[in-house]
Amino acid sequence: MSNAELASSYAALILADDGVEVTADKLQTLIKAAGVEDVEPIWTQLFAKALEGKDVKDLLTNVSAGGAAAPAAGGAGAAAGGAAEEKAEEKEESEKEESDEDMGFGLFD
Repeated sequence: MSNAELASSYAALILADDGVEVTADKLQTLIKAAGVEDVEPIWTQLFAKALEGKDVKDLLTNVSAGGAAAPAAGGAGAAAGGAAEEKAEEKEESEKEESDEDMGFGLFD
């Protein structure tokens, strides 16, 4: 993450913590007051547009809820793939067991 992104993020968090609306001008003012240089206005405009009409505190508290859904979905796909692999392994094992019996001896005979 670049310094511009970090500065804009922190400025947005400060404004949200104070209950102030997040705008590009307010972000730029905070960034300049902090002494951060080389932050182009496009960054503050992007952050202001992305956060427009949203409650930043609410976004932060719901981050963990959104993050938990992604692994669950991925886990379901892995479980389905794992089930297919288990069936294939069971089939191979049953074929091996049958072939051992055909020879007239087994592992525990």
